[in-house]
Amino acid sequence: MAPSKRRSGGRTTPKGTKPGRVHETHRLDSSDTHSLHGQSIAEASSRYTPPTLREQKVSPAWVPILMFSLLGLGSLIILLYYLGFVPGDRNNWYLFSGLVTVLGGLFTATKYH
Repeated sequence: MAPSKRRSGGRTTPKGTKPGRVHETHRLDSSDTHSLHGQSIAEASSRYTPPTLREQKVSPAWVPILMFSLLGLGSLIILLYYLGFVPGDRNNWYLFSGLVTVLGGLFTATKYH
């Protein structure tokens, strides 16, 4: 038969406490309102800025146009490179410019609301 995995016994209170007495770590200073357990009083701060409402966040019309243009142009550059329809010598600058253009479109997509 397997031994029991459940442990019984052991201390559940801090060492040095006795039943019926309050330990130093649990003693509350009733004169200090910030030290009461479960009660935290938030003071007014001049640095708080409330979040903007979702209805107020509206992107201009050029943001999605720029996003789709950059994504499409970057994809077209990469596709034309692999098909061999690029002017001049086939070098990696076409792939790099296509990747940067696609990443620019993805960055613009994160700014769209």
